[in-house]
Amino acid sequence: MTKAIFPGSFDPLTNGHLDLIQRASKLFTHLDVVVVTNTQKQPLFTVDEKIELIQKAVQNYTNVQVVAVADELTVDVMHKLQATVLIRGIRNEQDFSYERDIAAMNAHLAPDIETVLLLAKPEYAFISSSMIKEVAFFGGNLTKLVPENVARALCRKMTANDI
Repeated sequence: MTKAIFPGSFDPLTNGHLDLIQRASKLFTHLDVVVVTNTQKQPLFTVDEKIELIQKAVQNYTNVQVVAVADELTVDVMHKLQATVLIRGIRNEQDFSYERDIAAMNAHLAPDIETVLLLAKPEYAFISSSMIKEVAFFGGNLTKLVPENVARALCRKMTANDI
Protein backbone atom coordinates (compact mmCIF):
# COMPACT_ATOMS: atom_id res chain seq x y z
CA MET A 1 0.00 0.00 0.00
CA THR A 2 1.33 3.41 -0.97
CA LYS A 3 -0.07 6.26 1.03
CA ALA A 4 0.37 9.86 -0.09
CA ILE A 5 -0.54 13.26 1.29
CA PHE A 6 -1.49 16.44 -0.54
CA PRO A 7 -1.01 19.33 1.89
CA GLY A 8 -2.24 22.87 1.42
CA SER A 9 -4.09 25.74 2.99
CA PHE A 10 -6.97 25.29 0.49
CA ASP A 11 -8.37 28.75 1.19
CA PRO A 12 -10.38 28.05 -0.88
CA LEU A 13 -10.20 24.72 -2.67
CA THR A 14 -9.94 25.34 -6.42
CA ASN A 15 -10.62 23.19 -9.45
CA GLY A 16 -6.85 23.02 -9.87
CA HIS A 17 -6.56 21.45 -6.41
CA LEU A 18 -9.46 19.14 -7.15
CA ASP A 19 -7.84 17.99 -10.41
CA LEU A 20 -4.62 17.15 -8.58
CA ILE A 21 -6.55 15.26 -5.90
CA GLN A 22 -8.40 13.26 -8.54
CA ARG A 23 -5.19 12.44 -10.42
CA ALA A 24 -3.24 11.53 -7.28
CA SER A 25 -6.10 9.33 -6.06
CA LYS A 26 -5.55 7.19 -9.15
CA LEU A 27 -1.82 6.89 -8.52
CA PHE A 28 -1.84 5.92 -4.85
CA THR A 29 -3.70 3.44 -2.68
CA HIS A 30 -4.68 6.14 -0.20
CA LEU A 31 -4.50 9.94 -0.31
CA ASP A 32 -4.82 12.26 2.67
CA VAL A 33 -5.71 15.84 1.77
CA VAL A 34 -4.07 17.68 4.64
CA VAL A 35 -5.35 21.13 5.55
CA VAL A 36 -2.47 23.13 6.99
CA THR A 37 -2.22 26.65 8.35
CA ASN A 38 -0.34 29.15 6.21
CA THR A 39 1.13 31.59 8.70
CA GLN A 40 1.87 34.08 5.89
CA LYS A 41 -1.81 34.62 5.05
CA GLN A 42 -5.03 35.65 6.77
CA PRO A 43 -7.54 32.84 6.03
CA LEU A 44 -11.01 33.50 4.68
CA PHE A 45 -12.38 30.12 5.80
CA THR A 46 -11.94 28.41 9.15
CA VAL A 47 -10.25 25.02 9.25
CA ASP A 48 -13.61 23.33 9.90
CA GLU A 49 -15.18 25.13 6.93
CA LYS A 50 -12.29 24.07 4.68
CA ILE A 51 -12.61 20.45 5.77
CA GLU A 52 -16.35 20.46 5.11
CA LEU A 53 -15.92 22.06 1.67
CA ILE A 54 -13.17 19.65 0.63
CA GLN A 55 -15.00 16.58 1.96
CA LYS A 56 -18.06 17.51 -0.10
CA ALA A 57 -15.94 18.01 -3.22
CA VAL A 58 -14.08 14.68 -2.86
CA GLN A 59 -16.95 12.56 -1.57
CA ASN A 60 -16.86 10.27 -4.61
CA TYR A 61 -13.18 9.39 -4.18
CA THR A 62 -13.25 6.37 -1.88
CA ASN A 63 -9.52 6.40 -1.16
CA VAL A 64 -9.33 10.09 -0.20
CA GLN A 65 -9.57 11.38 3.35
CA VAL A 66 -9.44 14.99 4.56
CA VAL A 67 -7.54 15.82 7.74
CA ALA A 68 -6.27 18.98 9.40
CA VAL A 69 -3.01 19.59 11.22
CA ALA A 70 -1.61 22.58 13.00
CA ASP A 71 1.93 23.81 13.45
CA GLU A 72 3.88 20.72 12.42
CA LEU A 73 6.52 19.98 9.85
CA THR A 74 5.06 18.21 6.85
CA VAL A 75 7.50 15.31 7.21
CA ASP A 76 6.40 14.81 10.83
CA VAL A 77 2.76 14.80 9.73
CA MET A 78 3.63 12.24 7.07
CA HIS A 79 5.27 9.96 9.62
CA LYS A 80 2.21 10.23 11.89
CA LEU A 81 -0.08 9.40 8.98
CA GLN A 82 2.30 6.67 7.76
CA ALA A 83 2.56 8.29 4.33
CA THR A 84 5.65 7.95 2.15
CA VAL A 85 4.78 10.23 -0.77
CA LEU A 86 4.23 13.98 -0.72
CA ILE A 87 2.15 15.36 -3.61
CA ARG A 88 2.66 18.92 -4.77
CA GLY A 89 1.26 20.72 -7.78
CA ILE A 90 3.24 23.07 -9.96
CA ARG A 91 1.76 25.67 -12.27
CA ASN A 92 4.85 27.43 -13.57
CA GLU A 93 8.63 27.87 -13.29
CA GLN A 94 8.37 29.80 -10.02
CA ASP A 95 6.35 27.00 -8.42
CA PHE A 96 8.92 24.48 -9.65
CA SER A 97 11.86 26.36 -8.09
CA TYR A 98 10.00 26.79 -4.82
CA GLU A 99 8.84 23.15 -4.66
CA ARG A 100 12.28 21.83 -5.66
CA ASP A 101 13.85 23.58 -2.68
CA ILE A 102 11.16 22.34 -0.29
CA ALA A 103 11.56 18.80 -1.64
CA ALA A 104 15.30 18.99 -1.01
CA MET A 105 14.75 20.17 2.57
CA ASN A 106 12.17 17.44 3.18
CA ALA A 107 14.57 14.82 1.77
CA HIS A 108 17.23 16.11 4.14
CA LEU A 109 14.88 15.97 7.13
CA ALA A 110 13.27 12.65 6.21
CA PRO A 111 15.09 10.55 3.58
CA ASP A 112 12.22 8.04 3.58
CA ILE A 113 9.84 10.63 2.07
CA GLU A 114 9.50 11.03 -1.69
CA THR A 115 8.06 14.16 -3.30
CA VAL A 116 6.01 13.82 -6.49
CA LEU A 117 5.34 16.98 -8.47
CA LEU A 118 2.25 16.97 -10.65
CA LEU A 119 2.02 19.52 -13.44
CA ALA A 120 -1.12 21.62 -13.47
CA LYS A 121 -3.25 21.16 -16.56
CA PRO A 122 -3.20 24.29 -18.75
CA GLU A 123 -6.82 25.11 -17.91
CA TYR A 124 -5.88 25.35 -14.22
CA ALA A 125 -2.34 26.73 -14.40
CA PHE A 126 -3.44 30.35 -13.88
CA ILE A 127 -5.70 29.64 -10.89
CA SER A 128 -4.61 30.53 -7.37
CA SER A 129 -6.65 30.76 -4.19
CA SER A 130 -5.64 34.42 -3.82
CA MET A 131 -6.98 35.27 -7.27
CA ILE A 132 -10.17 33.31 -6.60
CA LYS A 133 -10.85 35.40 -3.49
CA GLU A 134 -10.30 38.59 -5.48
CA VAL A 135 -12.70 37.48 -8.23
CA ALA A 136 -15.28 36.46 -5.62
CA PHE A 137 -14.91 39.74 -3.74
CA PHE A 138 -15.83 41.70 -6.85
CA GLY A 139 -18.65 39.34 -7.83
CA GLY A 140 -16.86 37.73 -10.77
CA ASN A 141 -17.83 34.47 -12.44
CA LEU A 142 -16.39 31.51 -10.50
CA THR A 143 -17.65 28.87 -12.94
CA LYS A 144 -14.82 26.52 -13.95
CA LEU A 145 -12.57 27.94 -11.22
CA VAL A 146 -13.90 26.26 -8.05
CA PRO A 147 -16.29 23.42 -7.22
CA GLU A 148 -19.94 24.54 -7.01
CA ASN A 149 -20.12 24.12 -3.23
CA VAL A 150 -17.04 26.31 -2.83
CA ALA A 151 -18.51 28.98 -5.12
CA ARG A 152 -21.65 29.10 -2.96
CA ALA A 153 -19.57 29.35 0.22
CA LEU A 154 -17.47 32.15 -1.27
CA CYS A 155 -20.60 34.08 -2.27
CA ARG A 156 -22.00 33.69 1.27
CA LYS A 157 -18.72 34.92 2.76
CA MET A 158 -18.54 37.92 0.48
CA THR A 159 -22.15 38.99 0.99
CA ALA A 160 -21.90 38.49 4.75
CA ASN A 161 -18.76 40.64 4.78
CA ASP A 162 -16.93 37.98 6.79
CA ILE A 163 -13.65 39.01 5.22
